[in-house]
Amino acid sequence: MEITMKNIHKAFGKNEVLRGVDFELKAGEIHALMGENGAGKSTLMNILTGLHAKDQGDISVDGVKTVYKNPKEAEKVGISFIHQELNIFPNLTILENLFIGKQMSKFGLLQTKRMQQIAEEKCREIGIDLPLYKEASDCSVGQQQMAEIMKSLMTDAKVIIMDEPTAALTETETEHLFRVMEQLRQRGVSIVYISHRMEEIFKLCDRITIMRDGISVSTEAIKDTSFDDVVKKMVGRELTERYPERHPALGEVVLETNGLTKKGVFEGISFKVHAGEILGVSGLMGAGRTEIMRTLFGMDQYDSGEMKVKGKKVKFKEPQAAIKAGLGFITENRKEEGLILDFSINDNIALASIQDFSPKGVMLEKQERDFTGLLAKRLSIKMASLDLEVGALSGGNQQKVVIAKWIGIGPQVLIMDEPTRGVDVGAKREIYELMNELTERGVAIIMVSSELPEVLGMSDRIIVIHEGKVTGELSKAEATQEKIMTFATGGK
Repeated sequence: MEITMKNIHKAFGKNEVLRGVDFELKAGEIHALMGENGAGKSTLMNILTGLHAKDQGDISVDGVKTVYKNPKEAEKVGISFIHQELNIFPNLTILENLFIGKQMSKFGLLQTKRMQQIAEEKCREIGIDLPLYKEASDCSVGQQQMAEIMKSLMTDAKVIIMDEPTAALTETETEHLFRVMEQLRQRGVSIVYISHRMEEIFKLCDRITIMRDGISVSTEAIKDTSFDDVVKKMVGRELTERYPERHPALGEVVLETNGLTKKGVFEGISFKVHAGEILGVSGLMGAGRTEIMRTLFGMDQYDSGEMKVKGKKVKFKEPQAAIKAGLGFITENRKEEGLILDFSINDNIALASIQDFSPKGVMLEKQERDFTGLLAKRLSIKMASLDLEVGALSGGNQQKVVIAKWIGIGPQVLIMDEPTRGVDVGAKREIYELMNELTERGVAIIMVSSELPEVLGMSDRIIVIHEGKVTGELSKAEATQEKIMTFATGGK
């Protein structure tokens, strides 16, 4: 299947998102679509699949002008869209999720065994082991993401649009996905690959289209471009280094744990983080990194061990107590835990600091808007207005709102769980520079990241988690990808 999109325009109210985009997809190619958050990549694909109507322009499929009324119609002809934000029903099993709207029945009875056989066959094809009868809410984010990919593969799609598909996958799952994509390409399936991970783009893709501020800047073969060229076209400027230089001046120990244990989840967790330090936390998915961070913040409880903030023993029974003690937590799952999607940008940023603007039960609205406006400007959040619903923003701009919310409380310790997931290369650099600014002011940062270059590029010290235990600690000088992976897989 070949697709051509010419001069596509789209505005939401006064917000002009697309201003004349051209995009072409050939049969059997993996075509990268890159651009900063808010450049219009997802909107363009939503127009192709019928979720949004274009305001202007033409779409041709195999040479025939086409407009799909809705995504279901696009899916019927073989165009499938795997969205960045998971479309999983948490109270259903993985198997039930795979067959939503496609249940197989005979004489009015569900053919569960037959559906199981088909799902297992597709799993074998990819080389993964999905827990088909486990409820989705009990599965890891990576397993849920693989289930989304599986749903698409089970429709025998001719075109698959993948929006940040590897953001929540382990290295093993990512390699499996790449192998499947190669198989699909060889069978003539076309793939639109939206990702901010430059290494994946240059490893996988045949061509790349770059978007900036609602226009298509260029389309060229991957072999004819470079990392620096792509970055320059995306952001309209050169980024001399991916990671800014750090010159940490470490202060006192701000947070310390000794033998922290939660039965069956993690055991004997001991570490310290100093004022002005970025402590990187690495490990494979499922190692227990996020669970440890949730416990530090009082979202979950530990069974034994102790925790100290500025030398004082604490045990937070709820996040509010952690916030009062000076902790902030940028969670891995921004949609469910970091934001209230139908609230405005203003309300989301002010949420953690709300008590500061209502000292006697009366809301000081002007002070609040001055505060949220300053933070939104500092983080370069692309928005029409502070009153815009945060759910209308791109994923990367939503992440900036979460960061703004926690910076606003003036934390002493900021826990950042996958802080740049789904964030473009220009915005990543902005977040890294912000992290530097915070540590220069004496804030201690605990950064959980699955991206090893990020861990190596930004951490002053690194601890590695394997199966709920700290298996290694490395200084910046001695840390390498090989050493981290050795500790992450249980080696010594």
